[in-house]
Amino acid sequence: MKGDGKMYICGGVIPELTGRRVRLRAMAAGDAGALFGIWCHPQVAPWLDAPFLSSAEEAGALIALLAQMAREEESIRWSILGPEAEVIGSCGYNHWQLEGAYRGEIGFELSPAAMGQGYMREALELMLEFGFGSMGLNRIEALCHPDNIRAEQLITRLGFRQEGLLRQYRHTASGYQDVRMYSLLQGEKVRG
Repeated sequence: MKGDGKMYICGGVIPELTGRRVRLRAMAAGDAGALFGIWCHPQVAPWLDAPFLSSAEEAGALIALLAQMAREEESIRWSILGPEAEVIGSCGYNHWQLEGAYRGEIGFELSPAAMGQGYMREALELMLEFGFGSMGLNRIEALCHPDNIRAEQLITRLGFRQEGLLRQYRHTASGYQDVRMYSLLQGEKVRG
């Protein structure tokens, strides 16, 4: 901890995490086209708690904002690279609280072309290991729209437990949305 009372995870630098088939690295301006295609895809966009993007340039601006938030240690977001080093999605900690609660909230999305191949599971395992290990989190949360069956199945296979329904928790262009709260605790083993 620095003298200003703020906890510094990585000095604002997003570490690279490498798995067997995927690699997580800091988002780059050159990822804007691929991430725009993912974030705006009709199979992905309904589940995001993010503003609608109308162009790759807007995606680039969002990437720049996320990079600034990482420098200020407000969030961490990685691009997920597949086996051919192509951008297939993104994941990260939307926010965290290190003092007192030692908890963080995750978010993730994957290109529909890469779904069903275990890439997101591998990416989340890397991210959870980083959160519990390097960040020192005790609790990792995931908020999931009740209709997002694929995401719910993935996080429960990783060991997350549903804690309850947060009614009208998010406000989106289509109105208020409920979300389900899931959590995984430090003492609970991530399922293999």
